[in-house]
Amino acid sequence: MRIQMDLQDKRVLVVGTGISGIAAAELLFANHIAFDIFDGNEKLEEEDVRAKSEALKECPVILGTLPAECMDNYSYVILSPGVPTDLPMVDALRAGGAKIWGEIELAYAFSKGDVLAITGTNGKTTTTALTGAIMRNYAADVQVVGNIGIPYTRMAPEMTDETVTVAEISSFQLETVEHFAPKVSAILNITPDHLNRHHTMENYIAAKERITEGQQADQVCVLNYEDAVLRAFGEELKKKMHVLYFSSARELADGLYLKGEEIYTAKEGCARLVCNVNELNLLGKHNYENVMAATGIALSYGVPLEKIKEVLVRFTAVEHRIEYVTEVDGVRYYNDSKGTNPDAAIQGIRAMNRPTCLIGGGYDKQSEYDEWIAAFDGKVKKLVLIGATAQKIADTCERMGFTDYVFADSLQEAVDICHETAVSGDAVLLSPACASWGMFDNYEQRGCMFKDMVRKLKK
Repeated sequence: MRIQMDLQDKRVLVVGTGISGIAAAELLFANHIAFDIFDGNEKLEEEDVRAKSEALKECPVILGTLPAECMDNYSYVILSPGVPTDLPMVDALRAGGAKIWGEIELAYAFSKGDVLAITGTNGKTTTTALTGAIMRNYAADVQVVGNIGIPYTRMAPEMTDETVTVAEISSFQLETVEHFAPKVSAILNITPDHLNRHHTMENYIAAKERITEGQQADQVCVLNYEDAVLRAFGEELKKKMHVLYFSSARELADGLYLKGEEIYTAKEGCARLVCNVNELNLLGKHNYENVMAATGIALSYGVPLEKIKEVLVRFTAVEHRIEYVTEVDGVRYYNDSKGTNPDAAIQGIRAMNRPTCLIGGGYDKQSEYDEWIAAFDGKVKKLVLIGATAQKIADTCERMGFTDYVFADSLQEAVDICHETAVSGDAVLLSPACASWGMFDNYEQRGCMFKDMVRKLKK
């Protein structure tokens, strides 16, 4: 445990009654810290909220609007990741003297052991899962938490001084860190995303870079040398702490790099072979970057290279990230539902080595789709558009001279169109370049529905 004693005898407000909010409430309850729980959804019923956890049986539950007289009641406010930090309510709580934290900061206060933390626009889940697998091949007690789907707050009580925590951290979660200090951090890349939340690219970059905010001189940050923003950030960061770069485009005297089909790690110009990419089960240059990042994190923590390679060669793609589903009539189907922004979806297209029928579209995060469409590069034979962004993407297609697109009213219709269009030797790829909200609860549901629909094609 770190600084949690500061929370004793203070009143805390937990904002949000989803998975993150409930886990935060349970952590506070287990440590006998008084809290209220609030949710802005006035359609919720108090008894339904209380039924989510024993921790909520007795605490005050506030739904709809937080009364003005409550704004000065709290010393700490724990925001769920989906709650913007610039809401008028949050500003009022801050003005009332409350310290604004999120799940990551709260969990860190109550956890023990070392933390390895990973962020970036794309590749976070794959890199986190791979790093977790490597650490489990090395350490006896490893927890993999965060944006990957397991709340950090839920696992914090189980951690000891021997625990190694591998955490996937989103930009939303990083907005509210204060003391969080991973032993090794990593920023994989930064491309436009979540601008509806962060408003400007500068704000988004600043949020990602906050992963290093609490790190000290003896700690490490792993950065992508081929990302111009991160390369510049790394040069500044070197004044404070250790920086380890990885590159998919050039040899580095110190760092990790891809040369032809081989990945190397180098120190002071002396290079060691990590692996040949043909030994990996992961496809595409973006995944080779994820491998380099995970390897860099593990090496920085002191894991022997042979222990790392044992995992690299057996690790398979995470669910919903260029995940092979099945083959129907000679057509291979791939689920890349986690491609929730154009840059991630570009990687999905680049990984295809067949003519491809592509399903795209969804919730509008105010992204632009020019680079995504440019990446089709003769590989996409048909684009099937769904969701709120369908027309916006179609307009971009027209402007860029790509006319092989059609609209579908549902994911099922999109799958049916692809099944009718694709011939033996083709691929069908769900890689939407958009968030899932509006049509689905999350990208996982979207991906699972796609897989179910595809498997029924074989019957």
